[in-house]
Amino acid sequence: MQKSIIPSLFLIRRNLFLFLFLTIASSILAQGSGNKYAGEFLAIGVGGRPLGMGGAYVSLVSDVTAGYWNPGALARLNYPQFSLMHDERFGNLVNYDYGSVALPWGKNASLGLSVIRLGVDDVPNTKNAWRDLNNNGYFDQGDRIDYSAITFFNAADWAFIATYSKAANEKLSYGVNLKVISRSIDNGNAWGIGFDVGAIYNVSPKFRVGANLMDVTTTLLAWNTGRKELITPTAKIGGSYDIPFFKTGRITPAVDFDVRFENRKFASLANIGPVSFDMHAGLEYGFKDLFALRVGYNDVKQLTFGAGIKLPKLNLDYSFAKFDGSDQLGNTHRISVTFTLDDEKFKRKDK
Repeated sequence: MQKSIIPSLFLIRRNLFLFLFLTIASSILAQGSGNKYAGEFLAIGVGGRPLGMGGAYVSLVSDVTAGYWNPGALARLNYPQFSLMHDERFGNLVNYDYGSVALPWGKNASLGLSVIRLGVDDVPNTKNAWRDLNNNGYFDQGDRIDYSAITFFNAADWAFIATYSKAANEKLSYGVNLKVISRSIDNGNAWGIGFDVGAIYNVSPKFRVGANLMDVTTTLLAWNTGRKELITPTAKIGGSYDIPFFKTGRITPAVDFDVRFENRKFASLANIGPVSFDMHAGLEYGFKDLFALRVGYNDVKQLTFGAGIKLPKLNLDYSFAKFDGSDQLGNTHRISVTFTLDDEKFKRKDK
């Protein structure tokens, strides 16, 4: 019974690993100065609230997740914050995790640190497990798998993000990220350093615009195999607006556009030559700053939903997305928590 379970589990994990390899790390096999989708794991997004709104968050962010969405907005933090998120994909075989911390620094700046990991763990390596008893070079009924010779490895992408943000005045703030990226597949691994710059501007108390230029200098990933890949810049630009809803609530529509320079002619909403455009759209209803309901549409054509509850010092957010056209891929559930040290002794000092 145990042996019949192991082959099926092996096939599932093998197929999933091949999918991940092709979509996230196929550029390992490519030479040249640039590779499409080299930094795709950095485009997934973080936090239950923004992902419930389809990722339309570059102008709306005002919490610790600004270290990812828009480093310019982190300066608007007035208390230290911590955030954690967990996301399981493709039948719980792909784990996506995020954690961050940020604190006010002086009267108009903030510092932050974020960590992102996307990985498939315990991938079976069977290259030494096949016993070709017939010596015919094919796997047939006369052959077998030596389960004791199967080894396991992890395929994982990591990003470590340090953020500095400063408020120029009450309307404008800006910031910069220093990113250290690590990628590994079995014995292959790569390291790279990149930079993001972002800004957010309040046109009015209800209307905001923001921009985040990710990998603005182009990020080079150098593999221990000697191969190299480049993460090209992505510009995230968006706006959001608060609409009062009766006396107790508000409705906030938000729209973002991702502008890429990877010649994505067929995997984007629109393109002009090598420049492609993708849209994120979201809508949030908030009631008395106590709870919120959200709906969105993201760049991979997913309809998303979400909800959030605000408790003393603690925010709980949930988002849901469905992969259309294939029940085998499963749905995506994201849960995030944000803890605020909402105490006078931790509040930003005016002087």
